[in-house]
Amino acid sequence: MSDNNNYDAEDIQVLKGLEGVRKRPAMYIGDTGKRGLHHLIFEVLDNSVDEALAGYADNIGIIFNKDNSIQISDNGRGIPIDNHPEFGKPAVEVIMEHLHSGGKFDSKSYKISGGLHGVGLSVVNALTEWMIVEINRDGIFYKQKFSRGEKVSQPEIIKTGDKTTGTKITFYPDNKIFDFNPKEAIFNISIIISRIRELAFLTPQAKFEIYNAITEEEEEFYYEGGIKEFIEYLNKDKKPLHEDIIYINGSSEVDNGEAQIEVAMQYNQGYQSNLLSYCNTINTVEHGTHTTGFKSALTRTVNSYIENNMQKKYKDIVLSGSDTLEGLSAIISVKHPDPQFESQTKIKLGNPEVRQITSQIVNDKLTQFLEENPQTAKKIILKTLNAKKAREAAQKARLLIRRKSVLDSARMPGKLADCSSNDPTECEIFIVEGDSAGGSAKQGRDRTYQAILPLRGKILNVEKARLDKILQNNEIQSIIKALGAGIHNVEEEEYNIEKLRYHRVIIFCDADIDGHHIETLLLTFFFRFMRPLIDNGYLYMAVPPLYELKYKKTKLYVFTDKEKEEKLKELEKKYNLKNTDSIKVKRFKGLGEMNPDELYDTTMDRKTRVLKKIIYEDFLENDLIFTKLMGKEVKSRKKFIIQHYNDVNMLDI
Repeated sequence: MSDNNNYDAEDIQVLKGLEGVRKRPAMYIGDTGKRGLHHLIFEVLDNSVDEALAGYADNIGIIFNKDNSIQISDNGRGIPIDNHPEFGKPAVEVIMEHLHSGGKFDSKSYKISGGLHGVGLSVVNALTEWMIVEINRDGIFYKQKFSRGEKVSQPEIIKTGDKTTGTKITFYPDNKIFDFNPKEAIFNISIIISRIRELAFLTPQAKFEIYNAITEEEEEFYYEGGIKEFIEYLNKDKKPLHEDIIYINGSSEVDNGEAQIEVAMQYNQGYQSNLLSYCNTINTVEHGTHTTGFKSALTRTVNSYIENNMQKKYKDIVLSGSDTLEGLSAIISVKHPDPQFESQTKIKLGNPEVRQITSQIVNDKLTQFLEENPQTAKKIILKTLNAKKAREAAQKARLLIRRKSVLDSARMPGKLADCSSNDPTECEIFIVEGDSAGGSAKQGRDRTYQAILPLRGKILNVEKARLDKILQNNEIQSIIKALGAGIHNVEEEEYNIEKLRYHRVIIFCDADIDGHHIETLLLTFFFRFMRPLIDNGYLYMAVPPLYELKYKKTKLYVFTDKEKEEKLKELEKKYNLKNTDSIKVKRFKGLGEMNPDELYDTTMDRKTRVLKKIIYEDFLENDLIFTKLMGKEVKSRKKFIIQHYNDVNMLDI
């Protein structure tokens, strides 16, 4: 081996087979946490969906087995099992053991597909402890086992003469790659169900069946109405502005085939927009050229309609993009023979021609719809005009926030108690419920790196308010100014995470009903207007203790009633007590009841405190939950709370 000062040929490593995938798995599946673990399922599932898109499969099954393995099957053509002319072995082995192998690099086998890079099955194979592939094709049953990227058995081949076709893949993730407890359920089935529901909306030609062998529960998803039913689902807890769902579709020739554009949209009486974009059924969470084309066409079309069809007093009004998006739920789905994604995780579409195609089709079809439905058109126009007025008022509020610099402490009397450090990576800010708790926190904190921002009362429910009202709210202004990174999802306002002054933003509320309500209001605000804060892992929730247990020199803080009983028994056993009567139990009524030392020791000291990091695993599901809990529809909120209460009680039993 050469020394550190040299760089020679012997220092060059060549990874064989799928070693590169095992060496750097995050390059292929995003990460090795929960998200990457679930991505394994989606990679296999995408192949089954591609068979459905190609018109060869109409039934896709997913089974969660008791041993934590998962089985995905479809009744498509089946993976080819004849010998590959170049490698001299069954094509299925080539697909499983080689990156960039598959039938999706030309338009012969699949005109449209989500799995285009030819790495899906091979990557899953590389990252699983074992994988079993079963294929029915050409009157033959084929079965073979693989492990960590390599075959571990010769194929079992049986001539059946059966005309049934399809593929079944069963696998168990590799515990050397993913950190999980094999004795516990390792997949979050709700995340999988949410994705399958999406796929069912986007693939109306296929039925999806899920079976959980652990709970013996089964579900079926089949939506013949496609993305129009998807819009109904998104708006089920909202008040639609108009009953009819606007549906747009069209196609255009591109290199290697035809691009198909499909859009469904409906305005509701709320203020949040919800745009979901897909390419070949893949959720492009960071959107791309198809979304850009849709937005530009929407704004242009509505402005054109105002100019050509509205009363004279509206003629000079020009709407912006955000005006036409307020209260809009829309699905933009593109089918493209050669989509260009940013990475294997396919989060953003980059094809430049898609922007023009989408824009032209939406402009033509939406113009036609508005002209044929003048009553609906009028409702939409009036909605966007009100949004314009709110936007202009919000701009004034934003300018006011900018002028009141957070560094000018004279403009924030009695509010922010800042820390002395200017290094965001070590700084943290506690957003504290009430002046009383804020006072204790200010006295007990470490002033070097801990800042305190007390809130007076409950902040505004942003789910029910327009942007101008949100930005005029004093408590929200204080949060925006203190954090220093701006706000997200607002026109002309980019959330600049690099300007964030604290890399731990900690919600600090009482453990009672009012405290939980304030937590929910704050979470709603952060989810809607500072979501990058959550995405980057900077938002936390403090967990104050409920009890202090004290016996002689031993002092313990516990966080639940169950933990209290367990710790009482431990102390009883440790000190050979006849009972727990001699142990002093103190119940904390709230943060404001703690003295500064108690508050620091229990919830602020980095060595002893408990923090919960705020994350979300599925945007769509969380979006629907915030709509239910914090939106205008009382019936859906009541139903959700009752259902949640019943579920909790059932678990307690």
